[in-house]
Amino acid sequence: MREKIQRFMWGRYGNDRFNQFLMILAIVLWLLSMFVSGSFYTLAVAVMVYAYFRMFSRNISKRAAENQWYLRHEMKVRNYFAKMKGKRTFANKGQSGTYTQADQTHRIFKCPNCKQKIRVPRGRGKIAITCRKCGKEFVRRS
Repeated sequence: MREKIQRFMWGRYGNDRFNQFLMILAIVLWLLSMFVSGSFYTLAVAVMVYAYFRMFSRNISKRAAENQWYLRHEMKVRNYFAKMKGKRTFANKGQSGTYTQADQTHRIFKCPNCKQKIRVPRGRGKIAITCRKCGKEFVRRS
């Protein structure tokens, strides 16, 4: 029996990240069809059929190109959210400058004069920060 399965799968494309995404999408659509009336069930079945078609396909170059297309777009989305996570801008408690969230031990301020980013340690209280680029000194709470 094992040989028959191996012979059947020989030369088939198999599973990849795009297929995993399609399977998860099909499950989400199926669950959504349980709570919302509409054609979500039909769409879930269509996505599942397409995922199995890709999995058992013998056209490996076409399936690999589809996977590469998906991975490019997934990376764009991941980079966007990573950028948003790392570069949140908050108002600095009534002061005119803003800072971006860096990590747990340091805080990054922008120079009000030249907009140069300056990294200072957290928890030092009110400190005078001198910009290395333009020489402007400003006071912020770290």
